[in-house]
Amino acid sequence: MQWEQDILGPGYDAAVLDMGKDPDTGGNVRAVLVRATEGNTQAVDGKPALLWVHGMSDYFFQSHVADYFTEQGYPFYGLDLRRCGRARKAGQRWHYTRNMANYFPELTAALEILAEKHGSVVVMAHSTGGLIVPLWADDLRRNHPKKHAKLRGIVLNSPWLDLQYPRPVVALARPVINVVGKFLPLLPLPDGGLGAYGVSIHESEHGEWKFDTDKKPIEGHRKYLGWIRAVVKAQQEIHSGDVDAGVPILTLVSAHSYLGEDYSPAADTADTVLDVEQIRNWAPEVAEDVEVKTIEGARHDVFLSEAFAREVAFKATSEWLDALPARDNNDL
Repeated sequence: MQWEQDILGPGYDAAVLDMGKDPDTGGNVRAVLVRATEGNTQAVDGKPALLWVHGMSDYFFQSHVADYFTEQGYPFYGLDLRRCGRARKAGQRWHYTRNMANYFPELTAALEILAEKHGSVVVMAHSTGGLIVPLWADDLRRNHPKKHAKLRGIVLNSPWLDLQYPRPVVALARPVINVVGKFLPLLPLPDGGLGAYGVSIHESEHGEWKFDTDKKPIEGHRKYLGWIRAVVKAQQEIHSGDVDAGVPILTLVSAHSYLGEDYSPAADTADTVLDVEQIRNWAPEVAEDVEVKTIEGARHDVFLSEAFAREVAFKATSEWLDALPARDNNDL
């Protein structure tokens, strides 16, 4: 691997992972692995490496999260998935896929790279990443147990486990999405009205966070019918009851949602993207050992919340990591 200074600047390196031919387009794709260089030589007391996996219309820029955990002795990495963030090539449709399983190869590649150096890995997955990662872990458990043994736990940060719309609407929409999305996958979806979230977090508006608005637009990237079909199918896998990530999971979720509204100060202390009741309902279905921690005043990305909620999220995650048992791999 060839590491070079990352776009985050000093203290961060990035390496391109060549993922070869892409099932969605037939073209070559890549992922990008980012590492915090401070504190990243060897984990303290056998602590696992942490791997951040972003959501839709997102990429790894949360350097304050890396700073917090590296200070505690956890090696920290971020992964930009194919066609997302740093990994997107000119002309590619941002974040487009027709199957969430198409992201599994870069997750596995990153897992093996980190485990070779640090022994074990905990994945921290946000939003759509929080939908993908449990399915990937379940696939590893079933089909690649030796690789799965390198995964020590998962932190889900507001995972997208259901469609955040009224149940009658979802019941009608799912079969339409499934059929039409199969034949018209590149049909653009109407704007999702997620601007309140972007406005609430970016430093140019009401937030404190600096990020590249080409990689993470305030209103989000364009979405397509084939992509939402992939989301629905992945969510239905979760709902089937057959998924077991096979490792302990901590789920962080806001206490309140504030959906479908323009920005107001209420957006600063709520999840403006997903229905938190759905998260609390479905999170226990992704593994046998799941702890759900409600963070009062948290935003959709709980680690981009205002200071008081952010500190609660950091503390809850640190305590959970400290109590995380070692994997017993004697039978592998």
